[in-house]
Amino acid sequence: MSKLSQYTDFLKRHKILVIIVSYIFFIGIIDKNSLWNSFKYDREISGLQDEIKEYHRQYERDLSLLDAIKSDQEAMEKVAREKYLMKKDNEDIFLFEEE
Repeated sequence: MSKLSQYTDFLKRHKILVIIVSYIFFIGIIDKNSLWNSFKYDREISGLQDEIKEYHRQYERDLSLLDAIKSDQEAMEKVAREKYLMKKDNEDIFLFEEE
């Protein structure tokens, strides 16, 4: 008996099993809405939500800094010196960077 006839006999006897396995393979991997793509999209969504949280924290920090600048002259001078390297005429500025 050749291998081809063995395969066809197997397929004839186990039609339902072959159909179920084929369906699971199609749904799990090949389909555009497959489980694989679903897991990939879930990871991407999670990363984007983390990015949104970081932007929200940055927005809160910037908002509090803006409120401090509007209400306090010393805070405005501090920001101007640190961010924009502005100085008074009789001052020298030294910047220290962490490595």
